[in-house]
Amino acid sequence: MGDKYNMKNPSVKRILQEVKEMQSNPSDDFMSLPLEENIFEWHFAIRGPSDTEFEGGIYHGRIQLPSEYPFKPPSFMLLTPNGRFETQTKICLSISNHHPEHWQPSWSVRTALTALIAFMPTNPNGALGSLDYKKEERRVLAIKSRETAPKFGTPDRQKLIDEIHEYMISKAPPVPQPSSEDASEQPPPAAIDAAAGEQASESPQDTSTGITEHEEQQREENNEVAAEQIAEPVVPNVSRQVANTVPSASSSVHAVEPQQQQVLRVQKPADDRLFTWAAVGLTIAIMVLLLKKFMKASGHGAVFMDES
Repeated sequence: MGDKYNMKNPSVKRILQEVKEMQSNPSDDFMSLPLEENIFEWHFAIRGPSDTEFEGGIYHGRIQLPSEYPFKPPSFMLLTPNGRFETQTKICLSISNHHPEHWQPSWSVRTALTALIAFMPTNPNGALGSLDYKKEERRVLAIKSRETAPKFGTPDRQKLIDEIHEYMISKAPPVPQPSSEDASEQPPPAAIDAAAGEQASESPQDTSTGITEHEEQQREENNEVAAEQIAEPVVPNVSRQVANTVPSASSSVHAVEPQQQQVLRVQKPADDRLFTWAAVGLTIAIMVLLLKKFMKASGHGAVFMDES
């Protein structure tokens, strides 16, 4: 290729250096080579940026380098329908000849293609050669772009376009399928584990003490029984009270039982003494009455005897 051009020309020398670098250091994101008969016309294909509606697409285009390259910027044209840029129309970018004030001679075709990929998902803002299709339409075009390379120009151009397309297909990952979105709706294992953890936390257990609701209810019932027994009036038959006491509340009953027995011991002698004194009093009263009767009868009998 170098034999056809003047190697003393700075533009030719620079372009041939870029061709060599492109072939020796290829990229999976883009591929670009000049025509055999015209190194100032390059054809390229870029891969749609990941995580965008262009993902999976392969977009072909043409770069026209000026004779003053790299001191003046190139022009760009897309050949594959994409929904972001018009086809076969020079597009307006900060790296294109529409804005020569932004171009830097240190930039290259590789730099320009990297920038073009970054421009794909940006807002067109009405720029020349820009389109604003819906994301769904762009996704359809991205899938369609993989089928065949676009048809453009002479057989030599088409041959280069087809070779670039085959290279990009060999490096491109599979097209994202709609089923992947359906799969994303399924909860991941971490979410399932989290849900299981939440369900476990809803079980009827007090995590601070390890006591279940059933045990807590049983404990409350035992406490209520013990409280009722403590508040029950003292009765002489202590054995009945102890027999009706539940085992779990035995400690509470035993704490009260000595006091109950003491009260019973105090009350029982008092009742006996009262009964005794009542009996004694009644006996004395009967004896007094009998004595009075006897004395009365004796007195009257003596009088009767004297009068006779």
